[in-house]
This record gives sequence, structure tokens and C-alpha cells, in this order.
Amino acid sequence: MSLELHVVVASTRPGRIGPNVARWFHEHARQEGSFDARLIDLADFGLPIYDEPRHPRMQKYEHAHTKAWSTSVAAADAFVFVAPEYNFGPTPALVNAINYLWAEWQHKPAAFVSYGGISGGMRAVQMTKPLLTTLNVMPIVEAVTIPLVHDYLTEDGFAAQKIHRDSADVMLKALYRWAAALKPMRA
Repeated sequence: MSLELHVVVASTRPGRIGPNVARWFHEHARQEGSFDARLIDLADFGLPIYDEPRHPRMQKYEHAHTKAWSTSVAAADAFVFVAPEYNFGPTPALVNAINYLWAEWQHKPAAFVSYGGISGGMRAVQMTKPLLTTLNVMPIVEAVTIPLVHDYLTEDGFAAQKIHRDSADVMLKALYRWAAALKPMRA
């Protein structure tokens, strides 16, 4: 079964390191081969603070940025959010992007590649999961956590270690099982 995975860069700030981590994970997922992996950058959508006049359940979007985001999310069978931690929580860009849509998220699994200081972004992940479950997204337990991420940055990007690659493999296998199991619910 061909399933589409969106690897979402969840930080939009200038100078962010998320794209380096996301490029590594996207390439790893592509080589692992369970999914048709796509790299998605929230910054490319330019989503302002939610500005649609109608509730997202109605799917009557007026703005091009919302329509583009809707098309992207609808196409995915599963998500991996590549996410840092801002003040012990998720990035405002990620929370805003999640809140933009409703139906497009339904019955899809999500996982996290989190990064940051000593906590590796885990507190942000834990705060994001309730937002996702409200939209019937299944956040899985398996994850890639990268504490002290700056120790693994090089001129070429993110230098993944064995623990990161092994965690990614376990996570991708679990995510595929969930994506395959939930696909009939979206039919």
C-alpha cells in the first residue's frame, strides 16, 4: 500500500535549524522506503494568525494560503513534525497551522522528531499531542528525540548518530502500521 508521509518543519523563525534536521529525517524516511516521503516547510505557506471568517469544519476557505495548506494536509496519510521547543511548548507556527484545518487532519497518525536543549523538545511534543487528538489525529509513542541538538550540527547540516537512525527506523515502522490501519477510516 502506497502511503504519503509529510515531514513538516514546524519552526518558521529566521535562523532556525529545523530544516537541517528535517532534511536528514526526510532522506532517512525516503531510504527506509515505507512511505512516499515529502518534505513540507510551514514557512512556505505563510500562514498568518488564523484569518478565515468561518470555522475550519465548514471547509469554506477564502484565502489562498489556507487552500494551499488544506491541499497539503489532505494529501498526507501520516505526519512527522520536526519540532523544537519554545519556552517549554510548541512553536506558535505549529499551533496556528494545526488550528487552521479540521477535516483534513481526521484519522491520520503523527509522530515527532523533536530537538532542543537538554529536554530534546519533549515538553513541546507533550503539549502538542492534546491539540492533535482533538482533531482525531493519533500521535504515536515512538519518536526521535534529539537533546543538545547543536552538538550534532555541522557545515553540512545535521549529523545523525546511530541512536537517531535507530529511533527513526522504529518510529517509521510504527507510523506505517498506524497509517495503514487508519486509512479505511478516511475512505
